[in-house]
Amino acid sequence: MLSSSLLLCQFAGAQDLTPDMGKLTATGGVSQLEGAGGGGLTPWALISGYGSRDSYGANVHYTQVKTQDYGLKTYGVAVGIADRVELSIAKQEFTGSLAPLNALNIQQDIVGVKVKVLGDAVYEQDSWMPQIAVGAMIKRNNGIGGLGALGVTNVKQLGANDDRGVDYYASATKIYLEQSLLINGTLRMTKANQMGILGFGGDKKNKYEPMLEGSAAYLVNRKLAIGAEYRMKPRNLGVDNEKDYYDVFVAYFPTKNLSITAAYATLGDITVFNPTNQRGWYLSLQAGF
Repeated sequence: MLSSSLLLCQFAGAQDLTPDMGKLTATGGVSQLEGAGGGGLTPWALISGYGSRDSYGANVHYTQVKTQDYGLKTYGVAVGIADRVELSIAKQEFTGSLAPLNALNIQQDIVGVKVKVLGDAVYEQDSWMPQIAVGAMIKRNNGIGGLGALGVTNVKQLGANDDRGVDYYASATKIYLEQSLLINGTLRMTKANQMGILGFGGDKKNKYEPMLEGSAAYLVNRKLAIGAEYRMKPRNLGVDNEKDYYDVFVAYFPTKNLSITAAYATLGDITVFNPTNQRGWYLSLQAGF
């Protein structure tokens, strides 16, 4: 009898570990460029995955951005726990295609954490209160590859103050189900140059500054969303008159296990060595539960 009871307890415990996928389609967001759940450019207060407050969820993603002269790849994994905490790991790889930067290769590792602190974006429809989450992104730049012949191997040689840094942010997200509308606002405290790809702080400034980010999405139906995003950027480096990012996007959710996001993005100049406004396509695949 005792052994049977133990087996029942173990079975019940195993059942509790089964992801319930209890959240509405698209309410985990897609994978943001730095690995957090949200839009493509900016994190949202939503927690990654489809696990409800009694469960968990997780996803993997691969994202590629291609402009006239540069490419950016991001891939990683995110886990949402009890619709309260999100943990993410992502790797970015930035490359050049225009001489003399055609051999350029910069990689960055990002570890993220996000915690929901107030509200619920979906279920509190009778309240004006949005869902609010706070988070941090711990970033490590792994140096500059492909420019050894020019004697450049580290972002500090371009004027950056450091090759490691942390972004802190607070996001507020509200979903209006009756209007099929999602609105998000994020305030980020950062010293990152081009998200950290060109290091942190610089010869112009080396202090945390508040940067505003915003997203709006219209849910055409349960599986399709269209929207736009905007992200302010600091200007710390003499070699990079950094510009704000913005995009327009389409996100398709054929099932809760898969999402496909396509966008047209404008990223501004990337260093004074190539003063061309970089525009191009963005494609992201996310799979999970």
